[in-house]
This record gives sequence, C-alpha cells and structure tokens, in this order.
Amino acid sequence: MTIEELSLPGVLLIKPRIFRDERGHFLETWRASRYEDAGIGPFVQDNVSVSKKDVLRGLHLQHPHAQVKLVSALRGRVFDVAVDVRLGSPTFGRWVGAELSDENGHQLFVPAGFAHGFVTLSDEAVFAYKCTTYYEPAAERSVRWDDPVIAVAWPCVTPRLAPKDAIAPLLADIPREQLPLF
Repeated sequence: MTIEELSLPGVLLIKPRIFRDERGHFLETWRASRYEDAGIGPFVQDNVSVSKKDVLRGLHLQHPHAQVKLVSALRGRVFDVAVDVRLGSPTFGRWVGAELSDENGHQLFVPAGFAHGFVTLSDEAVFAYKCTTYYEPAAERSVRWDDPVIAVAWPCVTPRLAPKDAIAPLLADIPREQLPLF
C-alpha cells in the first residue's frame, strides 16, 4: 500500500496493492497493524451507504465528538471530498477531492476537523466508512454542499440531496462554537 498526503495536511489518499488476474481482483482494505503504523485508527464503528447516480451526501462532520473517517467505494465510483472547517487553520475553508472506486481500490483518510461528502458517479455506489467515534446525533453538523466560498468543483451540476443537506448552512453562517478549533 502507498500513502499520499493530499494538498490539505492530514488528508491521506491510500492506494492498496491490488492483485488482478483473469478471475477478477483481490485487495486488503484493512490491517490494524499496518494502518496504525501510519497513524490511522483505531476504529469503533463501520457504516455502509448505498447511493444512486448523482446522489450527493454531505458535507458532514461531528463537533464535538469528531469522527475521523477512512472511506472507500466497495462498488461503483464516487467523487469524495474533505473540507477543512477548523477555526484558525491556515487551510480553513479549503477542500480536496479524489475519485474512489471499486476498480482503483483507493481510500481517503479524513482527519478530525474536516467536513466530508461525496457524490456518486456510477449508476450505483456502495460506500464504506470506518469511524473512530460513535455517531452522535446531537453533534452532527452540515455545511452547504454548494457553498460559493468553499467552491467544491463537484462533477455533478444538479445532485440529488437529502432534505437536511439541501438546507445546510453556509460555512460562514455556522456559529463559531459549532466548529472545531485548529
């Protein structure tokens, strides 16, 4: 496996080694010792979502009770995004994105203090999340997916959104006490 730090410090693109032959392919998606050596984990909760084409989920975070995430596409393709929402960070409001798919096997490590979201590029995608803390509904926060200051270059013009994502506030409108500190 190779690990590449993307343009936002702490956001990692993990590229597992894939073994391919005429039958298909095999890859290791988690080995505690190897990931922990890279500072990733431990995890306490796994989640899976299934989304149709053009479904956009995000931008989500928890504060307090930040969830560090390791995400991947088990089936299909997604464009995955992390946004730095840590007050005082030199990269506050900046985003980074990567395509994750069952073909490339890539994973994105999203550290604490980052909002996370993805849009489905294929007809359907099965998306997996490993999280370091449990889901806490009272700590859930959302940032508007199309915030013009963040300006994520989503590869979908009219995504399908959950009602809560459609009315999420702009980053500038979120009360400061509801955002993590750098």
